[in-house]
Amino acid sequence: MNSIKLQMLQTLYDQDFYAWVEQTAELLQSHQWDTLDLEHLIEEVVDLGRSQQRALQSALRLVLSHLWKWKYQPEHRSHRWQVTITRERLNIDELLQESPSLWRFLNDTEWINTTYQRARREAMVETNLSEDNLAIASPFSIDEILDLDFYPNANE
Repeated sequence: MNSIKLQMLQTLYDQDFYAWVEQTAELLQSHQWDTLDLEHLIEEVVDLGRSQQRALQSALRLVLSHLWKWKYQPEHRSHRWQVTITRERLNIDELLQESPSLWRFLNDTEWINTTYQRARREAMVETNLSEDNLAIASPFSIDEILDLDFYPNANE
């Protein structure tokens, strides 16, 4: 009987993900461990962690690209840019409050550099500035990136 339920649950995963989630939650709440679709459940738990990392990287990339625009296009500075920078800094803070282990990514030079390179490319496309105008390595420290009051000067 449990193997039939398990097969049905595995099929449901492919056909109706939300229904699979509801069924899995019911099984977990009722401690029906032998009926769980563990393969897919593990996959989803791992993906939850990845989504937190992607959210952090996305917010960081937005802050970095807007700091670039702030620095290299002072004549275009706007309140909207400040709003975006502040909102994404607060999003990063919330993510770090909820999951302090995400700090390890902010302390990982390679991860930061990858994120910075994406933000740099985004800023280049948005501003039409050439690669020569934008530093290859981030000129902003993590403390500056996260500091709600930090905005770079054009001549820094």
